[in-house]
Formats: sequence, C-alpha cells, structure tokens
Amino acid sequence: MTILVTRPSPAGEALVERLRKLGHPACHSPLIDFSPGSGLPSLPARLAALRDGDMVFALSQHAVHYASATLNQANLRWPTAPIYYAIGRTTALALHQAASRAVAFPSERETSEMLLQLPELQNISGKNALLLRGNGGRELLATTLAERGARVSYCECYQRSPVYYDGPEQSRHWQQLGIDRLVITSGDMLHQLYALVPNYYRESWLLHCQVIVVSERLASEARQLGWRDVLIADNADNDALVRLLS
Repeated sequence: MTILVTRPSPAGEALVERLRKLGHPACHSPLIDFSPGSGLPSLPARLAALRDGDMVFALSQHAVHYASATLNQANLRWPTAPIYYAIGRTTALALHQAASRAVAFPSERETSEMLLQLPELQNISGKNALLLRGNGGRELLATTLAERGARVSYCECYQRSPVYYDGPEQSRHWQQLGIDRLVITSGDMLHQLYALVPNYYRESWLLHCQVIVVSERLASEARQLGWRDVLIADNADNDALVRLLS
C-alpha cells in the first residue's frame, strides 16, 4: 500500500520521511502553497493595542511563522498583556517558542469545537480577540467568541494558494505509483483533490482509495464526495498520522 501525503511543506516531507523509515512506501504531492498575508503590515500595531485579559488565537503553525517573522523584522517582541491560545498542541508549541508565553490549547482534538470548550473561554464578554489565521477558513470560532460577547478581529497572516497539477497526467502518475491511501488534512485539499482528478480516474481509482483525515467533519465531507473507506486520526499532527498509518 503506497501512501500519498498531500499536506503542505515542510510537514508533508517530514511525514513522508518518517513513514519511509518505518517501511511504508509514501510520496509527497502538496496541494497547497503559502505566502505572506495581507494583514501582516498592521499586526504589530494590533498586538500592541491589546490589553490585559485580551486574547490572541493562533489557528495554525503557518500563522505563527509569518507573524513571528513580521515581529522579528520590526525588532519587536510578542506582547505580554494578552492571553494566548492555539488550535492544538503543535501550534501551541510553535507559539510558545516564538513568544515565550504560556499558550492554552485543547488537550484532545485540534478543532475549533474543542478549543471553545476550554473553561476560560466561557466568560469573555467585553474582551478583544485577535485571530491569527490564513485567508478564508471556518468561521465557527469567531462566531462563537462574538456570541459570548468578545470583540473579534482577524489578522490574515498568510495566503493559501493551490499548487497546479495537470489533472490527467498527475492522476495517471499517482495510479502508476500504486497509491491506495490518501492523507488529507483540510477540507480545501479534499475538494481540490476531488476536482483535480478527472472523472474516469476518480471512479476507477481515487474513490476506491482509503482516506486518512483529521476530524469527523472532514470524514463526513469525504463520505459525501463518495469515499467509503475513511479513517480518522486522533489529532492533526504528524505523530497522530504516523500512529494511524503504522
């Protein structure tokens, strides 16, 4: 069984390397690339405006990477006044290393739903919440924080853009490699892969592959598109994916 890893660099390459060391044939074909976001020029001032008890949410490692680079270029530090939150353990570690601050995160699944269950996020009326994220994405976190009385704003720290592939040619290549397991870590990538593969290859090969996803929501989307063999990792990081694939 050959595994296709679609998650972006550098996590995608790192996952493939670990799988190969364990004896699993795997290849990396990232579906999404990243570039600096339009909100970065305003980030230092927006962070500086936060007061004690306000909140900063890092929604991905990429948001932390680009935000940190912006602050470093301006010779600025992450502020000490706000409380820091992250969508999951890996992003929390990246933010802690960058900001030298304590970072709260959900101990179970890396989802907005689990983050919103943290006790300290139940009574937040009147506080400011700055969400560090990419372009687009789910609105559940922002909507729920606003419903609880927080003043929510975004900073677009990075832009996602699809990686171009020739659909028929790439599909033929993947099939020739014997790909029969797919690692897909976001809804954008799931739908992008489905649309990329022409109908002939989709019906004869793609939808017969086993799909490994990182949330029940993503599993439901995969089933709606026609996949039947869907597995859910217990988290979104490479450690959880290796556990499931080994």
